[in-house]
This record gives sequence, structure tokens and C-alpha cells, in this order.
Amino acid sequence: MGRPSVGTEKVRSAVRVLVQGKPVDSYPALPPEAERGSPRRITEVGEEVLRRSCREVTEFGTPELSALIDDMFLTMYIADGAGLAANQVDVDLRLFVYDCPDDHGVRHIGHIINPVLDQPDPAHRLLIEEAEGCLSVPGARMDVPRTDHTVVRGVDQYGEPLVIEGTGYFARCLQHEADHLSGHLYIDRLSKRDRKDALRQMAARHEEVLARRAEKAKDLGHQLQP
Repeated sequence: MGRPSVGTEKVRSAVRVLVQGKPVDSYPALPPEAERGSPRRITEVGEEVLRRSCREVTEFGTPELSALIDDMFLTMYIADGAGLAANQVDVDLRLFVYDCPDDHGVRHIGHIINPVLDQPDPAHRLLIEEAEGCLSVPGARMDVPRTDHTVVRGVDQYGEPLVIEGTGYFARCLQHEADHLSGHLYIDRLSKRDRKDALRQMAARHEEVLARRAEKAKDLGHQLQP
């Protein structure tokens, strides 16, 4: 998921930072995972891996899983994202990473494996329609309705239980990434007309967005895969 069109500076200067749902005193702008990672190619709308449900992770604490998380963090930062699912780097596993603000300026950073969203009580569910983008639909932003509060349950890379609660834009991010792992893109939630509009935006801005990613990768000492 892309960062909000406003609020990026809010993330960087957030008074509070939560890592894996727990508060920390401070955290670098570029997390250690990204420092260790290597960039991967981001899959795009039309590729089959984005359209199938991802597999459950069954092996934990492995070097391969740790490396995947590191790579996903770096790939997300290069693309100026707030969240990234594994199938967006062509790996069909139920895993996503995030570094996203909520509407109070709190920065949330972490990963979650085999996530399950709690379904809100319809009587208390508040839908907010707000602009949303996706790293797999580069350059497009459209208004999408999402609930303003989300709880996600899963495990970390070592198999330890995790419960992550999100409000505002962070709740939107958690729902967006969970959708990816079920083979859905945010444009699936749009009307036919709006979906066409999103794809037109992507076509018009695709080259610009990829050039910007390549430049950011270069600044971080990396070269993007073609």
C-alpha cells in the first residue's frame, strides 16, 4: 500500500512509535530490516500471483523467512510504501510488512504472518471513504471505503502470537494488505468505471513511478531488478 498523500512527515516525526504492536523509545527512519535487505521486483496488476490466495507459512525462525522480511522492508521503502504483501514480491506466502501512520501520528512498524482480520460488529462498524493507492498499481489513487478500526491476529517470524490493532489510515493499511493475501486488489472494490480510471492513471504515471523507485534505490546503494 502507498503512503498517504499527506502525512509522510507525520510518520517521520511521530511522537510515539510501535514496533510489532509494542511502544519503543525511538526507531530509525530506515529500520534495521531494510538496512539488511535486498530489493525485489514488485509484481503488478495482471500478474497471476496477485490473484490467488497465498499459502500459510508453516516453518518459522528460518534464515529464508528472515531474509524475505528484510527484502520486503527495503522494497517497500524504495517504493515509498506503507505496507507490502509477500505476493507483491512474487512469493505466495501469507505475510506482510508495514511502516504506517495512524490518524494520530503514531508510527506502526512490523510484520505479521498468517494474519486473520477480526470481523467488526456491523452495528458498530464505521466505513470511511478515503484515497488509497497500491504499489502493484503504481501511480493510481482512488477513494475506497474501509472500516476505521481493525484488529489482526497472527504470528511473527518465530511463530509467536501477535495481535495488532489499527485505527484510521493504519486500519486501512492492514485491511489492504490482508486483501492481497486473499488474491484481491483494492481496485476490485471499485466500480467498473472507477477501476478503468485507476488503470488509466497507472498507464499515464507508470514510467515516472518506476524511475522514481530506481532513483531511490540508487540513493540507498542498490539497483532494481528489471
